[in-house]
Amino acid sequence: MSKQKLLEVNGLTKHYGQHLAVNKLDLEVNKGEIFGLLGPNGAGKSTTIECILGTKHFDSGMVRLLGQDPLVERKSLFNRVGVQFQASHFPDRIKVKEICELTASLYKKDYEWESLLNQFSLTDKKNVMVSELSGGQRQKLSVVLALIHQPEIVFLDELTTGLDPKARREVWKYMKQLKSQGLTIFLTSHYMDEVTHLCDRISIICNGEEVAHGTPDDVIKASGKENLEEAYLYYVGEEEGSHEELEGII
Repeated sequence: MSKQKLLEVNGLTKHYGQHLAVNKLDLEVNKGEIFGLLGPNGAGKSTTIECILGTKHFDSGMVRLLGQDPLVERKSLFNRVGVQFQASHFPDRIKVKEICELTASLYKKDYEWESLLNQFSLTDKKNVMVSELSGGQRQKLSVVLALIHQPEIVFLDELTTGLDPKARREVWKYMKQLKSQGLTIFLTSHYMDEVTHLCDRISIICNGEEVAHGTPDDVIKASGKENLEEAYLYYVGEEEGSHEELEGII
């Protein structure tokens, strides 16, 4: 049985002036999988996601998200896609329950958000000002807001930044549960243990180009390294040697 592709990216290219941010990038994400886009800061991850979501125009290539062109059909996709950014900005002087109610009101249906607060251990913060939350709690709230309308695919940027080890594990468990319920997850992360635990497939990009892809195990095996962190450092050129030696086999 063939897999249903929820995201297709072919030959995506984006310049900022003379700077080539993304260079002929190809990606595919299948329904019900957790896909990781990895790379060092400045590699082109954020630009790629913005092009996928239709918030940035690109120079050439093709993007289809849920079968639609995000540049043309952003309004339709708004109700089907969830997005959480690492640097989320919240209004001043607003309570947790108020921002949940406000976010839910933006969508066509009424959605139950209190169960999400409970699953992310934020129920006791419902009447607290968002400004009084810790950094980790604000991070979890941003994920709740991305999931509040029950999207078909969600984009999560640095999912567990700011969380302590226990909270990270709790969020991982919930991501696995969401996947089992059919949600497709596209995430970025600098935590290789997180990527190894969660991701079905990954793509590593450096200087706007893909340098490795496949399952975490495939990428480790192709690199000749012992774990994903060592493989990642190898491919992005932060360790002795170069991924170019392996271009013929990845």
